[in-house]
Formats: sequence, structure tokens, C-alpha cells
Amino acid sequence: MYSPAAVNRPSRFSPAAIFQNPREIRNIKPLHVFSESSSCCSNSTLRTSSTTKRIEFQHEECRVRNSSRFRKFRVLSDDAQPTASFDEDEASEPSFLEFITSERVKVVAMVALALALCNADRVVMSVAIVPLSQSRGWSQSFAGVVQSSFLWGYLISPIAGGTLVDYYGGKIVMACGVALWSMATFLTPWAAESSLLALLCMRTLLGVAEGVALPCMNNMIARWFPQSERSRAVGLAMAGFQLGSAIGLTLSPILMSQGGVGGPFIIFGLSGFLWVLVWVSATSSTPERSPQITKYELEYIQSRRKKGQMKTGKIIPPFRRLLSKLPTWSLIVANSMHSWGFFVILSWMPIYFKTIYHVDLRQAAWFSAVPWSMMALVGYFAGVFSDKLIQSGMTVTLTRKIMQSIGFVGPGIAFIGLIMAKSPVVASAWLTLAVGLKSFSHCGFLVNLQEIAPQYSGVLHGMSNTAGTLAAIIGTVGAGYFVELVGSFQGFLLLTALLYFSASLFWNIYSTGERVNFDEGN
Repeated sequence: MYSPAAVNRPSRFSPAAIFQNPREIRNIKPLHVFSESSSCCSNSTLRTSSTTKRIEFQHEECRVRNSSRFRKFRVLSDDAQPTASFDEDEASEPSFLEFITSERVKVVAMVALALALCNADRVVMSVAIVPLSQSRGWSQSFAGVVQSSFLWGYLISPIAGGTLVDYYGGKIVMACGVALWSMATFLTPWAAESSLLALLCMRTLLGVAEGVALPCMNNMIARWFPQSERSRAVGLAMAGFQLGSAIGLTLSPILMSQGGVGGPFIIFGLSGFLWVLVWVSATSSTPERSPQITKYELEYIQSRRKKGQMKTGKIIPPFRRLLSKLPTWSLIVANSMHSWGFFVILSWMPIYFKTIYHVDLRQAAWFSAVPWSMMALVGYFAGVFSDKLIQSGMTVTLTRKIMQSIGFVGPGIAFIGLIMAKSPVVASAWLTLAVGLKSFSHCGFLVNLQEIAPQYSGVLHGMSNTAGTLAAIIGTVGAGYFVELVGSFQGFLLLTALLYFSASLFWNIYSTGERVNFDEGN
């Protein structure tokens, strides 16, 4: 029993002792703020001077992480125990070891492996097209049409796939996509032996399935990573994407020498089926659904997530309003130029080295694979650098403009150097520089999709990917016709360099790192 005098008597657990200000006693609300540097207590009782109501706080364990930070406790009722939550400024940054061993990095590693398979499956044809063209008497322009058939399918699926990702999350859509494109890859040798129409249909199906890959990647990263870590997460995922190019270009000639033209298609197709089994059983669509995630990591992700960031709804995306904003068009232009350069390099570099420098197929694949390995390495460090700029206080908008400028102006200059190269070694060095610097754009437009419209990032990615695919079709097919008409690969590379410079200028004028309101009209 407590007497009124006992209630009013100050103690070391009284609010006055904690706040060191008696006026605060009258202002106590259901939400109380206490310093972590205050004394830790078990079953301690705090009493106010204006009422005898008692609020009991039971602490199983008290740890002081930083005496200058504060922890919030929300009391839901008289008998409820408080629950702890962290403000964005309170959650401490994880160490490198904590980051690299976290559940979110395991998820992005699986995404990176899926993107590696995605790119390996598509680049096999870049190597196989040489013996296929020779055996069937295809011209260079028709070989470009066959390679572009992948892009016909890739043109169809990104918007629909991005919308499905926004509705259902990245896990299930990615699983369906990988299963479908692995089947298309596995059946390509059969299609090639059957008829040209069957081959074109199978390559188109591959493109349809792979169109969901990057929107799924963006969705999973937006759900699993706070903004201050997204650049490095995208860097890790896209490193897998680029390593897929290197693996496909390097292993395809070896596998073809052992198992014929169909060898690499069969091996990579079966690998995709295996990935689906692991993905479905070992990952979760959100941190909240993961049984493996630690309490600390879950609280860290939730504390850094902005309110309403992942709001979803079964509604038709506002396409008109999305297209009415210039930041959207900056993404469309950037994605278009990125895809133009990417597919031109991916589709034509083995033929470029064979035609210009007269190296055999295996050497051509090696010269083409080295740049993608560099892109994977540089891409991760570009992500870390981008995150550090934001953490140091630089605005998100300026950071994205810097990264995108490096990612476009750098390759443009390097292509000019490639044009003047006199040997395959020098040419490979310039190409490696171009592709390595190109990875900086992943920390520009590719992350920016999540920032200007987190609730529409999937469909926005799909829209910009569709525009990029159109640009890639024009570039891939156009390169073949350009070479036949002008007789010069170098002239086409010069045109690509000029387009890079123009796209960089457009991005720097109209892009933003701030959230854009697409839910209201102009």
C-alpha cells in the first residue's frame, strides 16, 4: 500500500528524476521518451504527482547502444507492456560483417544469380549465331534479325510484368519468369533443328519471360533494403547480371565444342530449373514474412522504411499521369540509351572482334567477356560510393545525376577510343573501360525508379523498359544494316557515343531524386 505522501515523495525512479524537470510530470502522454543512458531497472514503478495511476515497465534486458540516442516505448493499455521501436536516426548502421551476412544480402544474392542466368541465357545466341549463320547461309543483317527476336518478346512483357510485380510482389513473379525462360532456353536447340519459325518463337518466348526480371529485382530491393543501402544492393544484383554475360560468352564456345551448338542452351536451361526450387523454398517476399531474419535486422529495415513507401493496391496504374511528368521521361530516355548501348555491345562484340581484328570465335568471346566481369566489379563499388555520398549529406538528386553522368559520358568517350584502337588488346581495354563506367548508371536511373514512385516502381520500370527495348531493337537490327550500307562498325560506335552524350544532358536537366506525386493531376 502507498500513502499520498509516498506517492509525492521523489525517488530515483520518478519522472522528475528521469526528466530532471518537474513540469514534465504533468505532460506525460501514452508515448513516453526516456534516455537510454538512464538507469536500467526491472519491475520498476513510475508514479506521477498528479495521479496515483501506475505504469509498470518490465525490462528483461537493458543495453546502452548510444547514450545520446533515445528509445521510444508505446503503452497501449494499463496492463500492456511497452514495445520498442526505432526512429530512422536511432538505428545504428550495421557493420560490413553484419551487412554481408544479413538475410537481405542472401535475398539479393539469389536475385543476382537469377539475373546471371537471365543474361547467360540471352547471350548464348550471340556466340551460337556465328556457326548458325555459316551453316544456314544467313547474312549479317538477317543474323541481326534473328538476334533481335529475343527483343520482340522483351518488348511485350515489361509493362504487364511490372504491374504484376506491384500487385503480387517480386518472389512469385520472378519464380514464374525464371521457370518460363529456362524452358525456352532448354528447347532452343530443338527449335533450331525444326524450323526458322520455331527458333524465332522460342527466342521471343525467352524475351517475354525475361521482361519481368528487372522489375522483380527492383521490387525485392525496395522491400528488403532501406534507401541508404539500395545503390549497393542494386550493384550486387547487377553484378550478377553482368557476370552472366561473362559466363555465357566464356563457357558457350567450350560447351559447344563438347556438346554441339545446343550444349550451352541445355546446361543453362537446367540450371534455371534448379534455381527456381531453391528460390521458392529459401526466400520470402518481404522481411516480415521471413522465418530466418533476426529481430535486429527486421527492426533496422522497418525503422528506415518511409511511411507508405510500399503501398500497393489492385488498381489500374495512372499511365497518363505517369507520362505527364518530366522525371518519368528522364527515366525513359536513360533506359533507352542504356539498353541501346547494352544490346549493341552484347550482340555485336563477338562479331566485331572477329570481323575487325580477325580473331577466332573463342578469342572473340573472351575479349567480349572481360568487360562484363569488370562491369560486375565496378558496379558494386559504384553502389557503395553512391550510398556514401547520400550518407555524407549530399542530396539524392545530385547523387543520381553524378552517377548517371559518369555512366553515360564515360562510355561515350571510351567508344571514341575504341574506334581508334589498332589492336584487339587495346580495343578490349577501351571496351572494358566503356562497360565498367556504364555500371555507374545502375546507381542513377535504375535506383531512381524506386525513389520517384515507390508504389509504381514496377510499372514505371516496365514502361521505361519497353522504351529501352524499342531502342535496343533499333540498335541491334540497325547495326547490321548500318554495317552493310556504310561498311563500317566504327561509324556506328561513333553514333552511339553521340547518343550517350545527348541522353546524359537530358537526364541532368529533368531528373530528380525526390518523390513525385503521381496520384493527383497537374
